[in-house]
Amino acid sequence: MLFAQGTCVILTQPEPDLAAQARALLAEWGAVQVGTPAGDFGVITLDNGRGWVVTGHHPDILTFVPREELEEDAGELLVGMHGRSRRGEDAEALAVIHVEDRR
Repeated sequence: MLFAQGTCVILTQPEPDLAAQARALLAEWGAVQVGTPAGDFGVITLDNGRGWVVTGHHPDILTFVPREELEEDAGELLVGMHGRSRRGEDAEALAVIHVEDRR
């Protein structure tokens, strides 16, 4: 499931309505709360040079940050904060833009 700001929710136990399930998961786990595990993040640099994936406190929620959105020399802290912010925006809007069903 892909949300408008680049957050991807991976459904390991898919239910009949994938979009509703992903929205519920992101609504519960996507909000950013600095100083708690909900504010923690990790950064994975993509080998293809297209950007980064920012992880959070739920293993099935990831946010893609395209390289063109940040300065070329952006460090992991800036990338992570940007991705975390995008995840927070997606958790508020809950706008699904793509559904991939491979069941």
